[in-house]
Amino acid sequence: MRKNIYAEEPNWSLSLVPSLSDICLQWIVNNFEKKPIFEELLPVQQDFVQERLSTSLPLHVTVNLVPDGVYWKRCCKERWYLCDVSHYGDSWKRMFFERHMENIIENFIPDLTESKTVLDLVPLCKNYIKKLNISQLLPPIKEPQLEREEDEDGSDWSFENDVDEPQMNHFNFRILLDKLTRLEELHLVYRVKQCGMTFEWAMFEMTDRDCESLAFALKSCKTLKLFRLHQSHVEDKKCRVLVNYLMDHPSLRELDFSHNLIGDSGAREISKLLTRSKLQVLNMCNNRISGSGAKAIAHALSSNSTLLVLNLRLNHVMDEGGQAICKALLNNTTLSSLHLGGNDVTSVTACALSEVLTQSKTLRSINLSCNKLGEIGGKALAEAMSQNFTITECNIHLTDIGEEAASAIDKVVWANQSSERKRQAQRRKP
Repeated sequence: MRKNIYAEEPNWSLSLVPSLSDICLQWIVNNFEKKPIFEELLPVQQDFVQERLSTSLPLHVTVNLVPDGVYWKRCCKERWYLCDVSHYGDSWKRMFFERHMENIIENFIPDLTESKTVLDLVPLCKNYIKKLNISQLLPPIKEPQLEREEDEDGSDWSFENDVDEPQMNHFNFRILLDKLTRLEELHLVYRVKQCGMTFEWAMFEMTDRDCESLAFALKSCKTLKLFRLHQSHVEDKKCRVLVNYLMDHPSLRELDFSHNLIGDSGAREISKLLTRSKLQVLNMCNNRISGSGAKAIAHALSSNSTLLVLNLRLNHVMDEGGQAICKALLNNTTLSSLHLGGNDVTSVTACALSEVLTQSKTLRSINLSCNKLGEIGGKALAEAMSQNFTITECNIHLTDIGEEAASAIDKVVWANQSSERKRQAQRRKP
C-alpha cells in the first residue's frame, strides 16, 4: 500500500533546510565570545561569520581576531550616521578605533571619569590610531557655589568667600600620547559643544596646567607629523611653552596655531622653531602678529630650507612685516605658498613682492586679498608677473589694483597653469 506524505507548510522544500556547515557556522557566531573560532575557517566561512557577528561583542575578543572588513564596517555604520572611510585610509577598523577613542576623550570629565577608561583601550587600539580629531574637551564639573547669606548683624558670609577658584583643567594628554605609537596627526580644540545656559569663557580655552601637560605629551609622541591647536585662546605665554617642547621634534612637519591670540612674542618663538625643526607647513592665520613678529619669522625664513607653506592671513603684519618677508624670499629657495591676505599691507609690500616674482623659481601660490595695494601696487605686480613662469595661483581680490592690472595678472596665471598641466602630463607618460 502506498501513502503520500504532505508537508504542513505548503511552501516547504528541501532547499529550506540549512546545511550542516551553516548550522556549525551559526553556532560559532552565537558562541563567539566564549569560544572564538575564526582563523581556522575558510575565507568564505569567515565572510559568513563577519556578516553575522554581534557588533556589541567585547573589543578584546574581536580586535586581534577579526580583520579589517565587513564586521568593522557594520560596527561603524551602526554607531555613526556619517561614515566616510576614505578619510581613514579606506580602513573600517581604523575608523572605528579612532572615532571610538575620540568619543571617549571628548566625553572625559576630569575628576569624575577614571583614567582607566582610556588606558584600558590603548593596548587594543594603538596599532590602528593614526589620527585623532578632538572637537571638544570637557572641564571638571564645578561644585555649586553657596549663595551669600546675611547674618542678623548685616554681615554676609559664604564658605567660598576668601578662597580663589581653582583652574578648570581638562583631559591630561600625558597619560595617552606616548602610548599611541602610530599617531601622526592630532587636532585639538579646547571648547565645550552645546554648553547652553552653562556658558563660560573658561570653557573655550586651555589652562596653564593644560598647556604644560600637553606640551610634555607632544614631545613624547615621536611619530607626530601634524599638530593643530586652534580656536583655544592660545596667547604668547602658552605658545612659548608649546614651542619650547616642540624644538628638535624628529617628525613634526605641519603646525597649525590658527584662530588664537598669539602676538609678536609668540611669533619670535615660532621663528626659533623654524631654525630647529623640519616644518613644511606653518599656519598662523587669524592671530595678533604685527610687523615686529613678522620680521622675526622673516629672519628665520631667509635661512630656512624646509618650509613650503606659510599662512599669515588675518594678522597685522603691515608693510613692516610684508617687506621683511619679501626680502627673506629673495634668499629662500623652498617656499611655494605665501598667504598675506587681510594684513593691512599696501603698494609698498606689493612692490617688494614684485622683485621676488621676477627671481623666484619655487613660489607657486600667493594670496594678497583684502589689502589696499592700489593701482601702483597692481602695476608693479602685473609687470613682475609678465616675467614669471611658476605662479599658478594668485589671489588679488579686494585689493583695488584696477581691472587692467588684474586682467594682466590673471592671463599670466592661466598661461602658467596650462604649462604646468602639460608638464605633469609629460611626467605621467611612460
